[in-house]
Order: sequence, then structure tokens, then C-alpha cells
Amino acid sequence: QVQLVESGGGLVQAGGSLRLSCAASGLRFSTYGLGWFRQAPGKEREFVAAISSSGSTYVDSVKGRFTITRDNAKNTVYLQMNSLKPEDTAVYYCAARSYSSSSYGYWGQGTQVTVSS
Repeated sequence: QVQLVESGGGLVQAGGSLRLSCAASGLRFSTYGLGWFRQAPGKEREFVAAISSSGSTYVDSVKGRFTITRDNAKNTVYLQMNSLKPEDTAVYYCAARSYSSSSYGYWGQGTQVTVSS
């Protein structure tokens, strides 16, 4: 079965950096778009970044600070987060979408990112 396992979360001071990783198994990785989402306490889950064969996209609030990349040889997608702000505090989830689908069908369990001021 398909599994997405995130890692790399933690506690960091404002202005610091973290790199999240999401290792995928059970799917043909190169044929999937990958995305990162986050959910802060009391808020709805929101899109952060996505990467596909046509490029990458970001929510405006992280542009210039976050970078999404993928390594198809390792079946892993990354989210490099720089200049972190307290408002970036959330549980971060990775997700996979088949290129034949318009929605994300597979989700990881999430990893906590906490940014202290």
C-alpha cells in the first residue's frame, strides 16, 4: 500500500531553518505530483507548496522563504524552510497526487513544526 512518511519537524527559533522530508513507498513516484500542506491549531489545513513535472508553486506567504524539491531516485520530496516565522507553526503534511487526478489521494501522518519568537 501507499505510504508517505514525513520527518524533519521540530522546534526552531524565528529566523531559523528546517528541512522536511517525505519518503514515499508503494507508488510509482515519478508519475505523481507532490505537495506540502499545513494545519495550525484552530485553523483549516492550507496549501503550502507543490511540485510536478511542470514546475513548482507556493502559497504567497512562503514565497522566497520555502523551496520544494524532489528526488525521484530516492522517492522523496523535501521542503526547505528558511527565515521561519512564528506563524509558520503548524503540523505539516505531505501528499501525493497522480498526474491523472486533480486531487491528492495519499497523505502522510504529519510532522510538527514549532517556531518560537
